[in-house]
Amino acid sequence: MALNRWLFNPPSLTINTSRFFHPSAFPWLISSDYSLIRTPKKYSASDLRICTSSPSRRLSATAFKKRETNNQPRNSNEKELGRKLKAKEMTIKPAVRISDRKLIVKDRTILTGVPENVIATSGSSSGPVEGVFLGAVFEEEQSRQVVPLGTLRDVRFMACFRFKLWWMSQKMGDKGKEIPLETQFLLLETKDGSHLESDDGNEENQIIYTVFLPLIEGSFRACLQGNGQDELELCLESGDADTKASSFTHALFIHAGTDPFDAIADAIRTVKLHLQTFRLRHEKKLPEIVDYFGWCTWDAFYQEVTQEGVEAGLESLSAGGAPPKFVIIDDGWQSVDGDPQEENEVEGEKQPKQPPLLRLTAIRENSKFQNKEDQTEGIKRIVNIAKNKYGLKYVYVWHAITGYWGGLRTGVKDMEEYGSSMQYPMLSKGVVENEPIWKDDALALQGLGLVNPKNVYKFYNELHSYLASAGIDGVKVDAQCILETLGAGFGGRVELTRQYHQALDASVARNFADNGIIACMSHNTDALYCAKQTAVVRASDDFYPRAPVSHTIHIAAVAYNSVFLGEIMQPDWDMFHSLHSAADYHASARAISGGPVYVSDAPGKHDFELLKKLVLPDGSVLRARLPGRPTRDCLFSDPARDGVSLLKIWNLNKFTGVIGIYNCQGAAWNSQERKNTFHDTSSDAITGYVKGRDVHAISQVAADPDWNGDCAFYRFRSGDLVTLPYNSALPVSLKVLEYDVFTITPIKVLAPGFSFAPLGLIEMYNSGGSIEGLKYEVKGGAKLAEVEGGSEGNEVAGGLPENRSSELVGIVHLEVKGCGKFGAYSSARPRRCTVDSSAVEFAYDSESGLVTFGIDKLPEGDLKVHDVKIEL
Repeated sequence: MALNRWLFNPPSLTINTSRFFHPSAFPWLISSDYSLIRTPKKYSASDLRICTSSPSRRLSATAFKKRETNNQPRNSNEKELGRKLKAKEMTIKPAVRISDRKLIVKDRTILTGVPENVIATSGSSSGPVEGVFLGAVFEEEQSRQVVPLGTLRDVRFMACFRFKLWWMSQKMGDKGKEIPLETQFLLLETKDGSHLESDDGNEENQIIYTVFLPLIEGSFRACLQGNGQDELELCLESGDADTKASSFTHALFIHAGTDPFDAIADAIRTVKLHLQTFRLRHEKKLPEIVDYFGWCTWDAFYQEVTQEGVEAGLESLSAGGAPPKFVIIDDGWQSVDGDPQEENEVEGEKQPKQPPLLRLTAIRENSKFQNKEDQTEGIKRIVNIAKNKYGLKYVYVWHAITGYWGGLRTGVKDMEEYGSSMQYPMLSKGVVENEPIWKDDALALQGLGLVNPKNVYKFYNELHSYLASAGIDGVKVDAQCILETLGAGFGGRVELTRQYHQALDASVARNFADNGIIACMSHNTDALYCAKQTAVVRASDDFYPRAPVSHTIHIAAVAYNSVFLGEIMQPDWDMFHSLHSAADYHASARAISGGPVYVSDAPGKHDFELLKKLVLPDGSVLRARLPGRPTRDCLFSDPARDGVSLLKIWNLNKFTGVIGIYNCQGAAWNSQERKNTFHDTSSDAITGYVKGRDVHAISQVAADPDWNGDCAFYRFRSGDLVTLPYNSALPVSLKVLEYDVFTITPIKVLAPGFSFAPLGLIEMYNSGGSIEGLKYEVKGGAKLAEVEGGSEGNEVAGGLPENRSSELVGIVHLEVKGCGKFGAYSSARPRRCTVDSSAVEFAYDSESGLVTFGIDKLPEGDLKVHDVKIEL
């Protein structure tokens, strides 16, 4: 007990600096000329290198100051601050700590009643940010341990939890009992009404965002959950009855900051440095499919896919002007079979007990993908057709992480070398409670033929090398979370998952030069925290074209899951149908997702007018730079359940921001029925507001370092253009399953009365993604001249007066990808617009400032962009 008391009330370290102070020892207090810094840099105790393991540290310091010629302080504030520092002891405390059985974040209490067996360890040694690792000591070794961390009340949270074995979704609340089982990511705020941000710069009044990341420790995987007493619990499981432990020190990492996205990024970066088992998204090679339009065979054919069907789909899309540049041949190409079935007597008749679970019987493709005249050609035939006839750049195929849904069929000659054995899934308690149908699942009853972990690299390499020899460029690897259920006898879930993923990474690196892999059904941290190679991950449960309840749920889930997943991989928001009642809703979201864009249309069932908003004639797409995520003011509202909130999703392009706004109300995962259900919601429109600052870090894409915050807003669905100051709001009203997209561009002031903001190809969802280069050349002619009406071919809305300079003010140089209708905001009528040095006619609306002109064709030859100039 003495140790526990020290952990919660450690001795303070006091340094009396009056005896040995020198300014170089404490640069955070004193500048180079010994004067006090007005806004001192914040240093953690680890930076001071004093008692870094102690939750409380005190430093008594005397501040010296270099006097000016009159020997007086520079101002009274500095004099007063210097006097106080001399007179009193200053306390330096870590931002996140446990003290007096409370979890305190930046002097705000988050959890109360922290048990004495909870262990806190400073996170300063694991990364550049402050934080704390939590663990616990238990009385006896077990394969599953649960410990309360303290009571959580009156603090809004957003949790990413697994509602299925395979997939996460979001849940919001403000008390511990509302935190779901299998929570793998938790974000808290410590001030109500975070949508009313504090802009006064005073940290005491700012909202603090606290990130909880349950981790992998040894052979155990951690998650969070709430209980009926509003306690936040930490659950640790090995997945193997023989793999036990009683002491944990680094099972949960907690970090906090005033910017939620930075806090999340910093926390996950620290975890990466601590675990050293995974890499971050920006450290990995993104496969090039993310920059092209694609097609997946799944919803078109399901398991009945054939090579004739693949060719029909490629032909259909290409003929309509939306040529896919990659295809995913989904489930249905492999050689599979079921086990011999026993029969039982039912009223005198023999009937099978259950439909047999299919298992892999060979590496090579099945007969549907073989040439009857030349079976040696195999799947290579359709690959050659796709690339040579239809101009595809990449062909992927599907397989499960265990080969097939039921694994490998044991006793089959072609599979013997992999040493597979029949294993039966053992699911964690949280998964079973969230998804009770598992007790009747075919896998639970019939088992899975699991490749021996010692042979799994051999299996992957032989599979992938065969595919690569046929021209296949990558794989979609499905059913990844099943590994956590099969760890018994293999050292547990974490160890088995690690062995499989190390083998998978090595095989992909060896066989697919473009890092061609998409992770699917893979939302457990066992896999996420060992993902060194995989750079693309499916973001949510499937797109279900025939399930009306699923569409609003899908958009909300991909956005909130991307808050967590997007730090580790690029989220893939899944395929969709272009000809569908919710097609626009889905398509617009894919356009701003930052991930791959692909459809699963059946041949001949396409909406090409919609696809033209996504796909350029060369099959490329206008991809945003980051994972799409909810705006800061949406992080803790519930746009699926609360009946009053719209979901806003932000992203950045090179020179613009983009906001998608969606009404996702009316359906959600039902914790009582354990499935997605409709719930009562208003049929009336909900009103939300869009601001320039909703695009997080939009200042990073401003062309002017002195940007004043003004933005141009282009509304995709109406074509309206408005300009607003940084904090001003634009109202938006949407009914369920309605959406809109705003291109938001920082306005550049070239001279008084002359300002400009490019919008891009405004007939595409993510118009700003077309702008690859932007440079402003400011000239001297800044004198305004007012003219009436417009010249031939350059209409002015309503004949309103417009600004024009008598001399050249500046030239806007743009590099524009693609072709179509280009738009920009200009406060003054342009003098001239050119595309690739040729003058083009343009239209100018002096009321809104919208400039438009056509770019008729793609760049020619080896050029990837058009050279566009607009003279003002």
